[in-house]
Amino acid sequence: MAPEVRLLRLVAQHVAGPGLADPTSAARHLLAAQGQDAAGVVRSLALRSSSRSGQEVLDAYDAGTLVRSWPMRGTLHTVAADDLGWLATLATERPRKAAARRRAQLGLTPAQVTAAHEVIERVARTGIVREGLLAAFREAGLPTDAGRGYHLIVELAQAGALCLGPMLDGDQAFVLTRTWIDRAPGPQGEEAVAQLALRYMHGHGPATDADLARWAGLPLGAVRRGLAAVGGELARIDVDGTPHWLDPSLPDRLAEHRASARGVHLLPGFDEMVLGYADRSATVPREHEERIVPGGNGVFRGTVLVDGVAVATWRRGRRGVDVEPFEPLDASLRSRIGAAVERLP
Repeated sequence: MAPEVRLLRLVAQHVAGPGLADPTSAARHLLAAQGQDAAGVVRSLALRSSSRSGQEVLDAYDAGTLVRSWPMRGTLHTVAADDLGWLATLATERPRKAAARRRAQLGLTPAQVTAAHEVIERVARTGIVREGLLAAFREAGLPTDAGRGYHLIVELAQAGALCLGPMLDGDQAFVLTRTWIDRAPGPQGEEAVAQLALRYMHGHGPATDADLARWAGLPLGAVRRGLAAVGGELARIDVDGTPHWLDPSLPDRLAEHRASARGVHLLPGFDEMVLGYADRSATVPREHEERIVPGGNGVFRGTVLVDGVAVATWRRGRRGVDVEPFEPLDASLRSRIGAAVERLP
């Protein structure tokens, strides 16, 4: 894949160049940031904000401008609160159908799902952490073993009843969606698909229709209709014969911030620079994929990018940040990585 693609993506995602006004603006720009690693998504949004403050992300959760939920692919994401309703309506149809089949396998009945809705009406009005919610399910006679409790939580969230909002005793609390955020009507149907396509390409481009289809968990045909509807608002480039769409202003922005894009960036695991695309080879060389996701276990390690390419993984250890390079690093690059560690939120 052309080297320019990875640099353009770094600028599109505001990893390189100036940060966005605040974490909610960063989430709104990305549309959704994968969020099963709670601490990782805080860092991802902080890295894209002008303040680079993790506390500011937590404050946005407390203020109700950011929430975490399962709006697409059955996976936790952080989104701007005013995007949750329409995005979940658009992208949860297929995950919920799959979940219904799984629910039968777990032996959960429609009556138990209804009972779970009744439980959260009693206990989640002021916020309740996960363990407290599972305990409330058990007290109501609902099973929570073997993944049943998690299944009920996801079903409630995808149904629009529950989301993760404010911080409570160091954990993120579940709250009733209708009381915590304003679920104002957003785009629906084909208009929603078109808005999804436009905003994804502005926040992630250059990217392909296949990238978007995988990211949102939508059929490729629907994604292509959305792109056709907004094609006049996007630029298109061909990379190795494959069309990629992007914000028309992006090449000029890269020209302005090329030095930043070519620099050193430490990203947490599950960051959108890696998880935001079906084809990750622009950022992660195929020969090093195993280093990012050891054993293919679905747990993504933090990456060190140089010139837009992953050259190492990193994680916090007892003595600070441990960096594990894919190849030996010279002293100059080690020094630059050390400086990037100091800038971590």
